[in-house]
Amino acid sequence: MKLLEGKTALITGGARGIGKALALRLAFEGAHIAFSDLRYDDTMQATEKEIEALGVKAKGYASDAASLQDSEKLAEQVVADFGRIDILINNAGITRDNLLMRMTEQDWDLVLTVNLKSAFNLTKAVQRIMLKQRSGSIINMSSVVGVNGNAGQSNYSASKAGMIGFTKSIAQELGSRNIRCNAIAPGFIETEMTDKLPQDVREQWISSIPLRRSGKPEDVADVAVFLASDLSAYVTGQVVSVCGGMSM
Repeated sequence: MKLLEGKTALITGGARGIGKALALRLAFEGAHIAFSDLRYDDTMQATEKEIEALGVKAKGYASDAASLQDSEKLAEQVVADFGRIDILINNAGITRDNLLMRMTEQDWDLVLTVNLKSAFNLTKAVQRIMLKQRSGSIINMSSVVGVNGNAGQSNYSASKAGMIGFTKSIAQELGSRNIRCNAIAPGFIETEMTDKLPQDVREQWISSIPLRRSGKPEDVADVAVFLASDLSAYVTGQVVSVCGGMSM
């Protein structure tokens, strides 16, 4: 039997990058996959087909995780289409990097809204479903810079640090109902975003990693499988760093 057979996962920002890797890995373990992104486009359709090829049900939804109204509609629609939600992965996120002296108020507000408020929105929308089921696993995607901070990323770091505090609080609120909440803090992971970095910047990052290599989205997805499955049935309120040793 696969680790997640018969379960339904909802993943925000699931059409590409780490979100897509999460969707494919959970599907490989038997989970049906609902995933969202801002637009229903060719990329989302292609991801749907890749997931379905693994023998599970998959559906992409156009939804703005930064909107509470959109999030509530999304949760309702997923339950209508799949019957339940067993796993929520709050993965949606953006960056608008700059030194504080040059950072605009708009870039601060946008990053905090998309990265942190979206987790509030989806968790609030989905918790009612999980409370009725008296079970569930919520996984929040934080970051190593939410643990350590990083120059030029005060907005992103603040949003990801906030995600950790949110995770620990929700774990305490919902634990008595058999709903677990944990966070993953990825480090330097190979994505479309990191591919755009200059080579010297990439090399500088990698040289600071004890394992001397960047991570892959699949490295993050493997940890998500553990936190989503019954293998972690007695794990809640924790932050698991997937960073090659950057954060110790």
